[in-house]
Amino acid sequence: MLIPVIAWLAVFCYAPMYGIQIAFRNFTFADGITGSKWVGWKWFKFFFNSAKCWPLIRNTLIISFYSLLAGFPIPIILALMLHNIPSQKFKRAAQTITYLPHFISLVVVVGMISCFTSINSGWINTLIEALGGERMYLMGKPEYYRHIYVWSGVWQEAGWGSIIYMAALTGVAPELHEAATIDGASKLQRIRHIDLPAILPTITIMLIMRCGSIVSVGFDKSYLMMNDLNMEVSEVISTYTYEMGLLSGKYSYSTAISLFNNVLNFIFLTSVNKLSKIVSGNSLW
Repeated sequence: MLIPVIAWLAVFCYAPMYGIQIAFRNFTFADGITGSKWVGWKWFKFFFNSAKCWPLIRNTLIISFYSLLAGFPIPIILALMLHNIPSQKFKRAAQTITYLPHFISLVVVVGMISCFTSINSGWINTLIEALGGERMYLMGKPEYYRHIYVWSGVWQEAGWGSIIYMAALTGVAPELHEAATIDGASKLQRIRHIDLPAILPTITIMLIMRCGSIVSVGFDKSYLMMNDLNMEVSEVISTYTYEMGLLSGKYSYSTAISLFNNVLNFIFLTSVNKLSKIVSGNSLW
């Protein structure tokens, strides 16, 4: 049963790593990967010395950490709330409603955001005007871009992210809650002292895995939401890599940037894993 999974990983994840050497060569299609001239760290130095480097890293890290701080606790809170709903019918309905946004295409989500924030007909601007404010092009305001990006993502993924915590909560022995109730514990006290400790290992593993991709801000959504007015805060490493590689044809340069991005993810992953092992005793390895 593992053979198809192993084959998929080998073909699509490990085999392409052969092309990493493009980052250290002056790649051309005519010479091929191994035939292209070896230039060492040239493209990395070019990126670090460019005016784009630090703004890109700053934008990527700000959006990543903002998404982590806003988006990581909410699925846990949602799972705890759903788990403690007494009515099974209401519980199933609430689960379905919160899961559904995950299946909406990012293109559709960004289209919805554009409609909602439209300066002429968007309900958000209508509400602002009703409260005495002035209509504004929210998608073109750099100070609002990160909030729109992060909280629309929280809305879309919170329900889906709560599934794994719901599964972990089903393993909590009912006898623990019964004993705590007899001892006079309130529902909040039972959540704090029974449910949270039970899912803490799952929370730790999910946090480590999330930190392993913290610099990989989603290209699709960033690129769709980007425009000339908000580019100073919306342009991230993944969108710049796309522009340099596929639009400008600078394959070696874009590969070097992407490799640097992956190295940052690896550093975050190993650091958080080590810290988690020291603090809580839970880790991936």
